[in-house]
Amino acid sequence: MSFASRFTSRRRALAAAGTAVVLAATPAACGSSKDSGPSMSGMDHGSKPSASASAAGADRDHGSMPGMDHGGMGDGLADVKDGYELTSTTTALPAGKKAAYRFRITGPDGKPVTRFAVDQTKRMHFYAIRSDLTGFQHLHPTMGDDGTWTADLAALKPGKWRMYASFIPDNGPGKGEDLVLSRTVTAPGDARRTPLPAAATSADADGYTVTVKGDLTAGTTHPMTVGVSKGGKPVTDLQPYLETYAHLTAFHEGDQAFAHLHPRTEVKGDTGGPDLAFRAMLPKSGNWRLFLQFRTGGTLHTAALTLRVG
Repeated sequence: MSFASRFTSRRRALAAAGTAVVLAATPAACGSSKDSGPSMSGMDHGSKPSASASAAGADRDHGSMPGMDHGGMGDGLADVKDGYELTSTTTALPAGKKAAYRFRITGPDGKPVTRFAVDQTKRMHFYAIRSDLTGFQHLHPTMGDDGTWTADLAALKPGKWRMYASFIPDNGPGKGEDLVLSRTVTAPGDARRTPLPAAATSADADGYTVTVKGDLTAGTTHPMTVGVSKGGKPVTDLQPYLETYAHLTAFHEGDQAFAHLHPRTEVKGDTGGPDLAFRAMLPKSGNWRLFLQFRTGGTLHTAALTLRVG
């Protein structure tokens, strides 16, 4: 996959601080083993993946260039921003089985938005995460002619979930603005909370070891490096995924504030690695749960990272 030429520089850079970073394998939720659809990621921290679910209609146009800051997107906790609103009649979804979440984005005129710019090959990035930061899913939903999006979720564990829509309007007063909006839903049942894993600087994910290095301080931007190895040897066959060598998303413990960062390492060919450079800045103190998605041999892997930000 070639590296895109168009920059998107409006989404706030992901921030990270603290000396302890914990990485635990979690199931991928954006792409199956052959990147044909999202797989389920509804298990506890550090568990193995379960069954996959399809995400049809993935838009494969090329859009923004990875590695740039995306300021102004906010923390993703509101359903309305700058006149744009995430609307849905769904407040509950069944637990333990696949389910579809349907929603619209309405503009300042109150009408459904149907034109969206391409960002990292997609017109809509959709995320679902449980209140204890388990069950991460990253999907690319499909849109109907009336502006209704359908996100086909893998099975949800009982509990409260937050659904995030990340998009860029392609017309209207918000044209070119990078937005993240969210709403919550409940999956009924015994919603036992899973604590975040203990801190560590590295951990294994699907046989790969992911290591984070960086002298990070809360509220300021610092370089951060993520290295990938296997069997003690550096991994140099990372494949481009959404026009990057890795996709990184973070959620703040407690309020589930959203942050997003792509590696600044330029995609120059079909393979890359072992080190991925980031510029990281997380504005809030406390624990952040990061989800790093990377692909090798056509298989998408997801590593979960817990960062303590002072």
